[in-house]
Amino acid sequence: MKQLIWLILIFISPVLQAQELVTYDAPGGMKYTAHNDDFTVKVRQPGGEWMDLFEYNVQVDMDNVQNASMVSFDFSGKVEVSVRKNNGTVNDVKIRPLSYQIPSEISENVITFSLNQPRKISLEVNGDKLHNLHLFANPILSDKPDPKDPNVIYFGPGIHQPGDLPGDTFLIPSGKTVYIDGAAVIKAKLVVDRAHDVKIIGHGIVFQSQRGVEIRHSQNVTIDGPIFINPSHYTVYGGQTTGLTVRNIKSFSCKGWSDGIDLMSCSDVLIDDVFMRNSDDCIAIYGHRWDFYGSSRNYQIKNSTLWADIAHPTNIGLHGNAEAGGDTIENVTFSNIDILEHDEDDRNYQGCMAISASDNNLVRNITYENIRVEDFQEGQLFNFRVYFNEKYSGAPGRSVHNIQLKNIQYNGNSANSSVISGYNKDRSVDGVRIEGLKINGKAVLNAKDGDIWIGEFANEIKFK
Repeated sequence: MKQLIWLILIFISPVLQAQELVTYDAPGGMKYTAHNDDFTVKVRQPGGEWMDLFEYNVQVDMDNVQNASMVSFDFSGKVEVSVRKNNGTVNDVKIRPLSYQIPSEISENVITFSLNQPRKISLEVNGDKLHNLHLFANPILSDKPDPKDPNVIYFGPGIHQPGDLPGDTFLIPSGKTVYIDGAAVIKAKLVVDRAHDVKIIGHGIVFQSQRGVEIRHSQNVTIDGPIFINPSHYTVYGGQTTGLTVRNIKSFSCKGWSDGIDLMSCSDVLIDDVFMRNSDDCIAIYGHRWDFYGSSRNYQIKNSTLWADIAHPTNIGLHGNAEAGGDTIENVTFSNIDILEHDEDDRNYQGCMAISASDNNLVRNITYENIRVEDFQEGQLFNFRVYFNEKYSGAPGRSVHNIQLKNIQYNGNSANSSVISGYNKDRSVDGVRIEGLKINGKAVLNAKDGDIWIGEFANEIKFK
């Protein structure tokens, strides 16, 4: 009998140990400047006590800046969520990405649902995407660094304002780990400049800085976990850096040139499990720009959710060293991506998946696979061009080679015609393979069925 009990305990103990829930108090002084009253959000372990979360205010959509809500917590196992809508009547609810298929129940103005794995979701009441709730359920942070370690820079609970730091910039030396507690808010730009082996981790917030993180001429840099609320410009600005990992970050922006992750002349990059809601490109990959030089290669972007309130969810190839003959941008894979929005009225900057080869750049070996695109306001499903952007570039692109689209799904009715087009016979798009493309559930086996405009100097466009 004792042996049987011992075996049962061995079997169930990992399950019991896996149940954990961590919530964070609001930093002092933030309650009246960063709280949003639209929702009241509580979480609990099944059958446990409800724990109240702090609902942060975030601003979205540069075209019509609005206040939305955000909450964050950490858990493992299973968690139950209760969301009360504090104004108006709840007629219907969407939890997106829709691919997660998270069911919910509505009782008067209270919405309840459960999660059994970490998720980053948007809860939208009555179709309202501008005043929605962003809920970030993080994995439990394992292997927390010791704040007393001399190689750890610890930002503990509370607000860390520019007056506490050198100007509005915090420079991170080589070999250091910056640990941002989940109850911490940093109101400054984090900078890695000519440094190596740097980590920025933790589930705290970088709030309304000039940029979120700036990485220049560096090697082996990891950003894992923080939330970035409304920087003036880029969330992650990277230049001439190799060995960059960006994981589990969450980003909001609502101003001009407030791109999400913009990388120039960077190589060996992993972007994994990010949620980007930006008022410019969510993820952009370029060659030379400003004081950054060199080609860009070897990227994996995966397991992520992209929401472009304007411009592109993804964009490749606009900037390069035109005067020196251009750069090469190659070996880039986007996989397992949910695209929740794309709203751009300028045809020159449309495309959920965009290759905009300019500045004598060569773009090649690009793969998009397992991409799910939900209905969006205005734009194109994809736009692959060699062209001359006279506003931002010094020359047309060199060419685009070997593009693969595998298992792309679009469900919606707002897309303009997709585009594949070269510039001239020497600056062409060659080799686009489209396999498993579905629009509103229907397989696309030719350009007409996919509403794809194939222009001049586009060769070897194949469907399967």
